[in-house]
Amino acid sequence: MANVLVVEDDQRVAAEIGLALTEHGFRVDEAMNGSIGLRKAMDGDFDVIVLDRMLPEIDGLALLTKLRAAKVSTPVLILSALSAVNERVDGLRAGGDDYLAKPFEFIELTARVDALARRKMAAEAVSELVVGDLQLDLIERVLHCAGREIELLPKEFAIIEFLMQNAGVLVSRKMIFESVWGYSFNHQSSVIDVHVGKIRKKLDPDGLNPRIHTVRNTGFILRAAA
Repeated sequence: MANVLVVEDDQRVAAEIGLALTEHGFRVDEAMNGSIGLRKAMDGDFDVIVLDRMLPEIDGLALLTKLRAAKVSTPVLILSALSAVNERVDGLRAGGDDYLAKPFEFIELTARVDALARRKMAAEAVSELVVGDLQLDLIERVLHCAGREIELLPKEFAIIEFLMQNAGVLVSRKMIFESVWGYSFNHQSSVIDVHVGKIRKKLDPDGLNPRIHTVRNTGFILRAAA
């Protein structure tokens, strides 16, 4: 049974979320403001944190930034009435793992929390992935390439994790999209190519020793550097 911390200042919403998660089989703890949420997130052993974007005392994104700076890697689902693209981007860049706009259906909330909890358990079962000179620490969520620590955004981390799990195997854009984003693939979207391009640049700034190879009209293969 997974432990979930719900940081939400609206008592009615917090109670409804807690009930939905409890009925789904989670153990739930609650915090009604950012200060209490930060303390509990730092001290507690949680599998997932459900974090409201707008909180008193400490804002949700400020709380998340403090957690990541303290190397707390607990997966975080951000809840927000702010659904604009730039708001979602800010949340993910601050270290969020998923983002759900209000109002939402509780069946979707529990599904997303369940997915994050399963991802954490899988990461703990295998603590490190190694492909050539790439080392991915799944506990601390840190990537090293040829001894250099590579700074990755959450989606970039998820993509390189998926590629390393399937090293040497051709994976399609659809496979990556559904693994990382968890919903149906938009064939018109260039989001995967943009993310992979940024990862490739971080791993190989000079373009001399590629590790991620593009197979035209199909997908990508991760191989150890030559």
